[in-house]
Amino acid sequence: MSAGANGGRPIVHPAWLAPHETLIEGYSLEVTAKDIDALIAAAPRIWSGAPIAVPYLPNESHEARVAAAKAVRELGFEPMPHFSARRIESREEFARFLHSAVREAGVERCFVVAGDPAEPEGPFADSMAMIETGAFEAAGVKVIGVGGHPEGHPVMSPAQCWQALETKCAAIEARSMAPLIVTQFAFEADAILSWLQELRARGLDYPVRIGVPGPAGIKTLIRFAAMCGVGASAAVLSKYGISLGRLVGPAGPDRFLDALRKGLGPEHGAVRLHFYPFGGIAKTIDWITAYAARRAAS
Repeated sequence: MSAGANGGRPIVHPAWLAPHETLIEGYSLEVTAKDIDALIAAAPRIWSGAPIAVPYLPNESHEARVAAAKAVRELGFEPMPHFSARRIESREEFARFLHSAVREAGVERCFVVAGDPAEPEGPFADSMAMIETGAFEAAGVKVIGVGGHPEGHPVMSPAQCWQALETKCAAIEARSMAPLIVTQFAFEADAILSWLQELRARGLDYPVRIGVPGPAGIKTLIRFAAMCGVGASAAVLSKYGISLGRLVGPAGPDRFLDALRKGLGPEHGAVRLHFYPFGGIAKTIDWITAYAARRAAS
């Protein structure tokens, strides 16, 4: 994707326009700095050019984050480092991190979030404050990812979520960059489909990456759901294939993706998947490979 031509509107790569039957193709991954060795081992089985997000975890240095982004680039993938607004202590720190990522890892896309702290540790109260500095486009960044919340937000009303999303996407476009919406992971396809319909009805026709939990132990999935504010009622989990009466063993997103693929249509716009490898990168890539083979054979 790129922006600047077409009146500043993002140009969608043709892969985004493929039929939804090929939904598993063109996926992206999230890989922490400490998991780079696992990424290196799995790299031959990941599609060339895959976007790899590097989250902004606490207790990691900017040097570690930049090194991770550089390793992603050297493996032939597209690094997308996260910027956590409330964790950045100064404008100088923000500039150093951004310019190091661009210079050392060839970063052209970034993901911006407000971050977990209730109070900012520096000058940025939210992701808009970073976008409005003009630093991203000045550094040569072409794509800015922002969060989507199909199941709502822990501290924001639905109206506030939509207003924030609309405002951020408009600001990114006004700065001749392309917005990309990446959602929190979910267990229920119906919630994603309804949210996509409202997104498009509001005129937000930007590419969307739907968050998908990679295969993991059931207890691990429920723990991450609680941490991230994801709906995990007994009814929702049963649709996913998880029983609260049986928490031993693994679970994968087979049912979720089957339902999502079946429900998606042209009215839902450009959609691809973003995997959160809670059970490990190798296990996630194994699952993706097996799922794609099953889909191709069916």
